[in-house]
Amino acid sequence: QVQLAESGGGLVQAGGSLRLSCAASGDFFNKYNMGWFRQAPGKEREFVAAVDWSGGRSNYADSVKGRFTISRDNAKNTGYLQMNSLKPEDTAVYYCAAYMNINFSPRGEYNYWGQGIQVTVSS
Repeated sequence: QVQLAESGGGLVQAGGSLRLSCAASGDFFNKYNMGWFRQAPGKEREFVAAVDWSGGRSNYADSVKGRFTISRDNAKNTGYLQMNSLKPEDTAVYYCAAYMNINFSPRGEYNYWGQGIQVTVSS
């Protein structure tokens, strides 16, 4: 079992950058695939990015491709989402999530979730 906690959110102007962190507690973080999702007011939660347990494979939503980078440091039990060139439409609560599987399915199977953190991009 793993517990997840996001940090690094806040308010930023359009065009700016933020780096979200997802700290994991528990065992075997290096066996979990990890993803980031977001939910804007009045909208459904949507996939943002995912990275496999090794850090060797990643996948992105089209809306963030080229602007966001997902990574992880298994030695620190932490995942990251570097967000550059932020737009007002990136405003949302961001969630990190994880699941344990040797196979990598970027958009599915997540059974561990953080509490979420607010990211607000002003125009």
